[in-house]
Amino acid sequence: MARQGHSALAYSRTDYRDAAKKLGFLSSLLLDLCEEHPEVILLCTSILLTEKVLKSMPFQRLKRSTLFVDVLSVKEFPMNLFIQHLPEEFDNLCTHPMFGPESGKNGWNGLPFVFDKVRIGNDERRVARCNRFLDIFAREGCQMVEMTCAEHDRHAAGSQFITHTMGRVLEKLQLTSTPINTKGYETLLKLVENTSGDSFDLYYGLFMYNVNAMEQLERMDFAFESLKKQLFGRLHGVLRKELFGNSEELEVLQEKLVKQNG
Repeated sequence: MARQGHSALAYSRTDYRDAAKKLGFLSSLLLDLCEEHPEVILLCTSILLTEKVLKSMPFQRLKRSTLFVDVLSVKEFPMNLFIQHLPEEFDNLCTHPMFGPESGKNGWNGLPFVFDKVRIGNDERRVARCNRFLDIFAREGCQMVEMTCAEHDRHAAGSQFITHTMGRVLEKLQLTSTPINTKGYETLLKLVENTSGDSFDLYYGLFMYNVNAMEQLERMDFAFESLKKQLFGRLHGVLRKELFGNSEELEVLQEKLVKQNG
């Protein structure tokens, strides 16, 4: 943002003044930030703390047309918070950059940036402001994807949540590198490394605040049980063949048993 010529103020409960300075941001207190009457408030909180942070904002010190933007990994949840807690005069834009420090470390070119213009005023100035904010990411090469928050959460539950779940399941197995790693196994190890680098609070948030997540867990349970049945079903057939030979011999044996019991 700073590189593109935008002025930015940063606020955090933790002292990140040095980091902010390196990024070209000015660090300030929350009240001081609001007194500057910024055009855009960009919330970069964890999922679990978003409501608390939003409620702590001194809205009365902001311009009535301020644009609020979030970058959470779930979308219906912050959308509902914005509608519930923000004054109606404020604009709301829900976004999700579909990348993180690892996947975006070499640039954002081609990486998806999802957004939903939940509530943007009709006047040209407010529409232009929203578009200028989105253009920050478009200029960095992001693939800009407009979809509703509900659509995002449906897709994310079947992709992002599944990815995090599989990574954490594999982490529980305590997989280690071997002298004969295959490319597929290396991919699994990388998945574990990536997902374990994220906090469990993030994973819990993906589950708790996406209404589609439980369905995906149930589908995974069903798929695992179905796969086990397929394996054990074939194993059962092999054991039967070893015990009783071919099917003709089995039929003869069954007929003898019927006659004996008849």
